[in-house]
Amino acid sequence: MILKIYASVLKGKNDRRWRIEHAQVLAPEDIKFFGAYNIIPSVQPTHATSDMYWAAARLGKKRLKTAYAYKQLLEQNGWLPLGTDFPVENINPMYTFYAAVERKDFKGYPDGGFQPENAISRTQALRGITIWAAKANFEEKEKGSIEPGKYADFVILDKDIMKINGAELPNVKVLKTYINGEKVYEKK
Repeated sequence: MILKIYASVLKGKNDRRWRIEHAQVLAPEDIKFFGAYNIIPSVQPTHATSDMYWAAARLGKKRLKTAYAYKQLLEQNGWLPLGTDFPVENINPMYTFYAAVERKDFKGYPDGGFQPENAISRTQALRGITIWAAKANFEEKEKGSIEPGKYADFVILDKDIMKINGAELPNVKVLKTYINGEKVYEKK
């Protein structure tokens, strides 16, 4: 219903960046609204891995097919902001990253991942928690990437999340945190 209301106001392609938060259980015929009207589907990947144990029983097989469809949603506009949904889910963005790309719990369940066809790449997940999250708030000129003229907000991790084995992702630790170029945290 909200997608149709947005569509009636937006009337086609635009850069208003209206958003649907928790875009996670969708009717297949509704997914096209995101791309047709540039509506932002904002998602929290850990919901897929938290809900996967009971989602089929509560949603049914038919509705489950287009639930947690992050790859399909990313394809609508070419970008997809990701969030943690703290305090409902853990605030650790590495859990968000892991859930988006591996779609497994911390014990590696299920083999192959929950709905692996809806996983996104590591590059897409990194963009989702950085530049695309900033873009969703019209902040991409100030935040979300390390470039001249932007706030120097970044972390230094103990492992390369783009290369390590997927099972290691939830255990990656922050060594240092910088906000606007100033070190505000260092692991002792």
